[in-house]
Amino acid sequence: MRRHDREITDSREILSIVNECKVIRLAMLDEQGLPYIIPLNFGYRFVDGVFTFYCHSAREGRKLELLRRDPRVSFEMDCRGELQSADHACGYGYYYASVIGSGTAELIEGAEKLDALSALMRHMAVREDTFTEDQARGVAVLAIRVRSLSAKAKKH
Repeated sequence: MRRHDREITDSREILSIVNECKVIRLAMLDEQGLPYIIPLNFGYRFVDGVFTFYCHSAREGRKLELLRRDPRVSFEMDCRGELQSADHACGYGYYYASVIGSGTAELIEGAEKLDALSALMRHMAVREDTFTEDQARGVAVLAIRVRSLSAKAKKH
């Protein structure tokens, strides 16, 4: 990271950023090796210092086709965006907090899928929900297993 003064390494602060973010942008490679990026709502688990992000999806489509071919992904999420104004254009800036990283995405089933849907509801709707196999049958759920992650912020 070029701007070490903006790097965030404290896991509590990273958790706070992730908790504020409601959209994860998931990047994968398409058939020509070009980046394909999509915004998704998400839930997460943070166990033993490692994140797993969960996203739900239609059961078919381009995203799933690409991930079946190559499960490697990168991701980005950001929050706390605010324009920093100045007297002159060159003095403008932007306050933010962001998390980026990479990992692998896989379709999950069974108990992990049900737990992932509950995590998604807990994060997005701030409520506890449980799901049955029958309810979960209509959606695909991706687990993004994080291999690397970094966070940074430009603060007031």
